[in-house]
Amino acid sequence: MSEYDVLCIGNAIVDIIAQCDDAFLADNGIIKGAMNLIDPERANLLYSRMGPAIEASGGSAGNTAAGVASLGGRAAFFGKVSKDQLGDIYTHDIRAQGVAFDTVPLPGEPATARSMIFVTPDGERSMNTYLGACVELGPEDVEADKAAGAKVTYFEGYLWDPPRAKEAIRLTAEHAHAAGREVSMTLSDSFCVDRYREEFLDLMRSGTVDIVFANDNEVRSLYQTDSFDEAVELIRKDCKLAAVTRSEKGSVIVRGDETVKVSAIPLAKLVDTTGAGDLYAAGFLYGYTAGFDLKRCGDLGSLAAGLVIQQVGPRPRQNLRDEAIRAGLLQP
Repeated sequence: MSEYDVLCIGNAIVDIIAQCDDAFLADNGIIKGAMNLIDPERANLLYSRMGPAIEASGGSAGNTAAGVASLGGRAAFFGKVSKDQLGDIYTHDIRAQGVAFDTVPLPGEPATARSMIFVTPDGERSMNTYLGACVELGPEDVEADKAAGAKVTYFEGYLWDPPRAKEAIRLTAEHAHAAGREVSMTLSDSFCVDRYREEFLDLMRSGTVDIVFANDNEVRSLYQTDSFDEAVELIRKDCKLAAVTRSEKGSVIVRGDETVKVSAIPLAKLVDTTGAGDLYAAGFLYGYTAGFDLKRCGDLGSLAAGLVIQQVGPRPRQNLRDEAIRAGLLQP
């Protein structure tokens, strides 16, 4: 019996979320829809110009871990914070959501990471991230028991930015595969793919990664093609299993010769796309580690993603298990 269903590894980031218009993005040189890495000075400048904001523990893989726990799964998380106010907030929040988080914090410097997320009226989010303590995540933070005990390890492509995190990922993958477990990753965003295309392809083709999550733009960027269908056929050959999301068009899941198409759930209102891919992965991986068929895994992913984008912030306020039972995807 595995101790955990999903072990997530990622940047432990406190999200600071505010709404703005497109003119604000242009005036402040913010690339719309991307995750922009910034230094402390830029972080302080943007923070001073933000409107009213919501602060919440975030980070891509942390959001996924919280989603798995909300569905009733056993989730663990590796990520680096500092022993400061934001670090304490992050640690409390993720543990309060039922996620095992035991990574030893830094004594104080660099500070805990924060991401200023600007949400435009169309629901698109533009992230400006100071990585801070995140860059200190290294192989010494790998807990071998969790790496070997989780059915699936999931990490974010953003971790390829801080160099020592790569060593931690590879070590975790060795523990996981030695125990007969699987490793998954999300491509994170198309700009991240542009930075690390060859390394990401090598992770897939070498078998270091078994399962890949991507969206339409990311998978086309990975294979440098304008054709979604061509990109899907290429990723089918490069990894054991891939789930590709397409916003309102739902998602496509491929495994060998198998292709499963999943619909998006109807929305009352699109509010904020922050966390959509993270929560899709949470729903999918919860279903996958429970032994569900791919269609049901995709439906759970669509439900979790669809709920989170109808609110501000990356973690659903609803109990996802209750929502999945109401939707007929889980038994009471």
